[in-house]
Amino acid sequence: MKKTILLLLTLLFLTVNIAIAAININTADEKTLATLPGIGEAKAAAIVQYRKDNGNFKSPQDIVQVKGIGQKVFEKLSKEITVE
Repeated sequence: MKKTILLLLTLLFLTVNIAIAAININTADEKTLATLPGIGEAKAAAIVQYRKDNGNFKSPQDIVQVKGIGQKVFEKLSKEITVE
C-alpha cells in the first residue's frame, strides 16, 4: 500500500513539473505550440512562420505580432511561454 501511494505521489509530482515548465516560443515546434491554450495548428504554424520571417521573439508579449494572436490570447498564454 505504501509503495502504491509513493508511486502515485511521484507520478503526480512529475505531472505537475511538466505542466509548470514554460514553452520557449523561439524554439518550440508546431506540435508543441499547438498544445498552448488558444493556439491550435493554424496559429502554431503562423508562429513558426513568423520566426522564420522575423527572427526570434525578444519578449513573450511579442507573440501578439503574429496574425491571429491578440492580447486576449496572450493573456491566456503569458504564464506558459518564455523566450529564454
